[in-house]
Amino acid sequence: MTLAISPDLVKGAEPAVAPAARRRFRAVSDGGILLTAALFAIGGWERRWIADDGLTVLRTVRNLLAGNGPVFNVGERVEVNTSPAWTYLIWFFSWLTAARLEYVVLGIALMLSVAAIVFAMLGSARLWGGGGAQLLLPAGALVYVALPPARDYATSGLESSLVICWLAVLWWWLIRWSRAEGVSFAGVCGLSFVAGLAPLIRPETTLVGALALLMICGAPMPGIRMRPWMFRVLIVAIAGLVPVAHQIWRMGYYGLPYPNTAVAKDAGGAKWRQGLVYLWNLVGPYWLWVPLLVLGVAAVVAFRSRHIESAGLLAFDAKPTPRERIYRLRRGLRTPSAVVALMLGSSVLLTVYEIRVGGDFMHGRMLLPQLFCLLLPVMVLPLKVSAAQADPRRGWTFLIVPAALAGTVGWALSAAGTTAIETANKITPSGIADERLYYIQTTGHDHPIRAEDYLDYPRMRAMIGDIASAPNGGLLTNTPSWTWQLVPPSTPIPEGGAGHTVFFINLGMISMNTPLAVRVLDPMGLSYPLAAHTFRFPDARIGHDKNLDSDWAIVDAGMANEHPGLPWFVDEGWVTRIRTALTCPETQDLLASTRAPLTFDRFGRNIQQSLNYARYRIDRVPENEIERCHLLDPRDPNAPR
Repeated sequence: MTLAISPDLVKGAEPAVAPAARRRFRAVSDGGILLTAALFAIGGWERRWIADDGLTVLRTVRNLLAGNGPVFNVGERVEVNTSPAWTYLIWFFSWLTAARLEYVVLGIALMLSVAAIVFAMLGSARLWGGGGAQLLLPAGALVYVALPPARDYATSGLESSLVICWLAVLWWWLIRWSRAEGVSFAGVCGLSFVAGLAPLIRPETTLVGALALLMICGAPMPGIRMRPWMFRVLIVAIAGLVPVAHQIWRMGYYGLPYPNTAVAKDAGGAKWRQGLVYLWNLVGPYWLWVPLLVLGVAAVVAFRSRHIESAGLLAFDAKPTPRERIYRLRRGLRTPSAVVALMLGSSVLLTVYEIRVGGDFMHGRMLLPQLFCLLLPVMVLPLKVSAAQADPRRGWTFLIVPAALAGTVGWALSAAGTTAIETANKITPSGIADERLYYIQTTGHDHPIRAEDYLDYPRMRAMIGDIASAPNGGLLTNTPSWTWQLVPPSTPIPEGGAGHTVFFINLGMISMNTPLAVRVLDPMGLSYPLAAHTFRFPDARIGHDKNLDSDWAIVDAGMANEHPGLPWFVDEGWVTRIRTALTCPETQDLLASTRAPLTFDRFGRNIQQSLNYARYRIDRVPENEIERCHLLDPRDPNAPR
């Protein structure tokens, strides 16, 4: 078998470009990247805010800084934050700067968002061959930065900025690796390490990292003097070192194989119909399918006319043997086309997963990484001014790219000012909310960032007052009429009080406006294992489809168990049966996984039982729970009194 240069490349050759023209093209291309990054920075800053869920992240950081460990409530090991990398990144820069947490997270989020756009465009520029012999103009990058939810979550305090930045860096590095003539030992090790961080960024990004690692391991390793199998073992070890160590620690420390948020939201459940509603809630209002279709067509035309497919460099003049087929397949893994396929395929798979679980209640948020992946190959598009002159038959194709760019700019100007959710409370009938506008309305602040900004949220100041007026402690919960009700502790009250517990849905604004000694629980289970391990309501609002009655929290916290201490809306008999249900051995073991002292034996048991703990569910109806656990119903006349 002999190899030859593909004649297609000779046919598609372009005239040489003068050095002065190259410098101008490069300056225009670099200027486009800087301009787009600046537009995103300005857009993100103009819509700066920190969500209630963003404040929730900061509670864990406060506990880390105070020496209490990565917990939300002191004395209860619960992983409330979905992204460990985001938690520790904020913790590190907070420790380094000693600045206010809200400002630290605001700065980190905005910088990562802008860096994501820069790396994404640099990777796309390298995909299309660089900006020396052609103009590389912003295309897909404009689609992303113009989208209102993308600018909303450029700050917000959530890990969205970290996710897209990791995707952008991985994309940029993979394109560099695919275009390099040889393989650098340090470069491949670094790339593998970055890919291996995927589970720490967000659990679902593990799919992208795993596929990238398979691609790296499967490709040829020219220039590496180590035996191929040894080198592959080494890069897998480098990729897995941090995530595997963290996974073992997570199972032993928290007693779960994944964050508690995945249990609370039943990340393995299926709500296809709601997921499709969530997808259309992002695509429909902005006509997002229009720029995606236009840029897709432009990319195909540019690709076919430019012959950037690296695999096309080689032509085989004979029928390949099985070994040659395997080599061609492996060689194809280290090409720009394979990297593009990886990102596009990841986008599709992650979108299908998000639709399956029902999406989210925050408009657009959980589909932004998928959109970002989809746009990576067309973040910039090439415009070669000599194309039509070199081959008049290609004149019509030469017009497609500038027409697509012009259409994208027009769409971006229109979409940038669109408000997707027009309802008075900024929440759709399906439960999807424009979170930023909702909190602007309810707090009265154009940029709710600091914890005290959220004290202007309804009833927050009253909550602070109720806690201050109860020196003996107690549990603060909601009444059916949406007023606060303090449930006093059972007697005798210990010296110094029984401590305060707040049971309410808004974890962030409460936890950041109260001392760390105040226990903050939520009926959905993000911070409360008992609620997390209940069954979700099938037709409830997405992301809020678990709702444990406050009766359980009252009993679990050891508060008053009879009237007049109990709230008027709580039944004494119900409380008695809940107390019995909580004696279920399996439930006690589950609670011990987070509350018992972390001894060596407890750590080992948590690892062994972590999968069982994750699957364990509690029936919120105490009678059913008593029956499930084969307990003696207190209503039974033979039950002990």
